[in-house]
Amino acid sequence: MDRPGAVAQLRAALRRFAAEYGLDGPWCVALSGGPDSLAVTAVAAELRPTTALIVDHRLQPGSDAVAATARDQALALGCVDAHILSVDVGSGGGPEAAARTARYAALEQARDGSPVLLGHTLDDQAETVLLGLGRGSGARSLAGMRPYDPPWCRPLLGVRRSVTHAACAELALTPWRDPHNEDPRFTRVRLRAEVLPLLEDVLAGGVAEALARTAAALREDTDALDGIAAEIVITPELAVATLTALPAAVRRRVLRRWLLDGGAVGLTDAQIRSVDALVTAWRGQGAVAVPSAMARRRLFAGRRGAVLTLYREPVAD
Repeated sequence: MDRPGAVAQLRAALRRFAAEYGLDGPWCVALSGGPDSLAVTAVAAELRPTTALIVDHRLQPGSDAVAATARDQALALGCVDAHILSVDVGSGGGPEAAARTARYAALEQARDGSPVLLGHTLDDQAETVLLGLGRGSGARSLAGMRPYDPPWCRPLLGVRRSVTHAACAELALTPWRDPHNEDPRFTRVRLRAEVLPLLEDVLAGGVAEALARTAAALREDTDALDGIAAEIVITPELAVATLTALPAAVRRRVLRRWLLDGGAVGLTDAQIRSVDALVTAWRGQGAVAVPSAMARRRLFAGRRGAVLTLYREPVAD
């Protein structure tokens, strides 16, 4: 039996996703104008009332014209509305992270309570897993992107990028080609253009799908361990005896939740393990500094006798 066309594959993916997660009302779609988001916009607008949200990062000359074209395409495809969201991109965490932060903040503000469809594909998931692997970020990072992380919806994580490109061709749509997607200064671009093709060649194909399956399996394990850790009562001071009785994977999840509840942000696996060493390898070492959103104050996790404590100190001028 012949494989259905690209548009039919996307339509089936969106219907399965909506049924699995109980999405039965209007939705929004994050539209960049690229082939992935344009394809999902076309199919989404066909299935139910859809509002396109177009973020103009204003990082490239002519970005306003690109956004205007995307808006016109969205309306022509049957979207009930299309909004251009102009943002100011900061510098925190590097250009990619700063643009992502600004984009999600704008989408959150504009979605008006509706879920937001994103155009991430199986290829994007594979790249995300490789990034996490290279950074040594632990299982949580290797678990990749969640299909449904309300309000963010990724119905195409099981669909190859080639399908969204083929869908645009079937619909005679002309997507925008972001020059940043071909700029080797960005790590993800080199993974896409150099690393994944080499792995596919060396390992005789199927690498992207295997990485996506790995992410799904790790996500299930992570959710199960997070559920066990969530049953542990957390107090401002944690008893070391309680922590040492826990399996290592559960204990580090308890510590992560304790740190986040205490004001930490952007924790890495290495930072959590450093705090864990205050429990498992205590030799009188000093407190561990962890990142927080507090201005001009630093957050520390330290050990005092038989308990772990969090405290803050002002930043020296």
